[in-house]
Amino acid sequence: MVALGAALGVLALSLALDQWAWRSLSVAGIYDKDWGRLLRVMGSLVFWLPLTLAVWLERRAREPQSAGRAWLLLAAPTLGGGVGELLKMLFRRERPGLHDGEWVFRAFTDRPFDTKDLGLPSSHVVVAFAGSAVLARLFPGAAPVVYLLAAGCGLSRVLARAHFVSDSVTGALAGWAVGVVLWKWADAKTLRR
Repeated sequence: MVALGAALGVLALSLALDQWAWRSLSVAGIYDKDWGRLLRVMGSLVFWLPLTLAVWLERRAREPQSAGRAWLLLAAPTLGGGVGELLKMLFRRERPGLHDGEWVFRAFTDRPFDTKDLGLPSSHVVVAFAGSAVLARLFPGAAPVVYLLAAGCGLSRVLARAHFVSDSVTGALAGWAVGVVLWKWADAKTLRR
């Protein structure tokens, strides 16, 4: 219950910061810089696919019984991306750059199944946090670094002016939830055997 309250509090704070962050925070050409590209790619399957393969190969050699968990590193970001797109169709808030940092919601009758130009939540951030939630469970000692990179993905989306702060925070919460639920589902499935 405390975690839910904290999540709602962070979400409320992010909503309050949206317009200020839009006006005050930006890094021109952020994705022209190596660190910016690194943070953005955390939100792409281009990152998670080779990482999944690497973890699977390593686990297969050292711990064959746990190698099967590696597939979650690809499944969680993939599922997270789908969840992100569904949430965009549900929330329908357009990207901040289209309306000079103002919240504008697209009518349900206007392109109901098209997520182009919708920003809530950030799909990059959903993908980054879904994968990070699994990676942090596979390698608990690396969790701080993994979550810092995922948070960096969210920050980069704000600094690029592609998303509101609340788009990134909502994406982080949704992605984390997808990763945790998928991990618990895999645990339950393993216990049933």
